[in-house]
Amino acid sequence: MKRSSTFVFSILAAGILIGFLTGIERAQNAPAAGTQAAPAGNAENGKKLFNTVGCWMCHGYSGQGGTGARIAPDPIALPAFIQYIRAPKGQMPPYTVKVLKDSDLADIHAFLKTIPKSPDPESIPLLKGLPN
Repeated sequence: MKRSSTFVFSILAAGILIGFLTGIERAQNAPAAGTQAAPAGNAENGKKLFNTVGCWMCHGYSGQGGTGARIAPDPIALPAFIQYIRAPKGQMPPYTVKVLKDSDLADIHAFLKTIPKSPDPESIPLLKGLPN
């Protein structure tokens, strides 16, 4: 009985993951509905919004992921980012224009773009030469 419930849970988890990844792929490849030219974005304000709105709770303080997807560094293109936030797939709640304007999302996106990539493990003396 325990083995079959573990198997069922594994199948459900895999289905949820596939649905989530499919949603991200669609968001990356589709133009954002109802958006004008992409607003510039203020990274400083974006960092404040990322923290006050609560993005960090699922995506981590630097967008590195947690219970939510890794969204930085190298976030998806702004139009796809806006579209996904307006109509997410999976467990993420939608954020309407009443909650976050497109300019707010552009600010959050600008903040995510400022997050540097992790260093190559080989560039860290303590980790250099360790097996993967």
